[in-house]
Amino acid sequence: MTAPLMPENAPAAPRDYTSAQLLDAVMASLDDDKAEEIVQIDLRGRSSMGDYMVIASGRSTRQVASIAEKLADRLKQDFSILCKMEGREAADWVLIDTGDIIVHIFRPEVREFYQLEKMWMPGAPGPDKFR
Repeated sequence: MTAPLMPENAPAAPRDYTSAQLLDAVMASLDDDKAEEIVQIDLRGRSSMGDYMVIASGRSTRQVASIAEKLADRLKQDFSILCKMEGREAADWVLIDTGDIIVHIFRPEVREFYQLEKMWMPGAPGPDKFR
């Protein structure tokens, strides 16, 4: 007799979307919620953590938290993705990991301090180059 399939050993369900379609949904959600200075960075071939990184700003901690929560809800509804989210409590910088896309939502002052775009934009050395 074989053991029943449990979630941890069940075969993965086939995805019915591409990372580009997911990126379009992320960008649309951020735009709908009035995120500012939205930047998308293609990570394919540069990092194994995902295909794209998206960086955006909200004007306040309340807006940053709202943008992040609405994005996670939309991805759950439209793509059945349960995103990993960090930083929502303080909402100075919220990181959302969809698997294929890493989304950073900052308050402007925090974004300026960390300057992730400078590290990840094309032509900049990726983190592997700093080792």
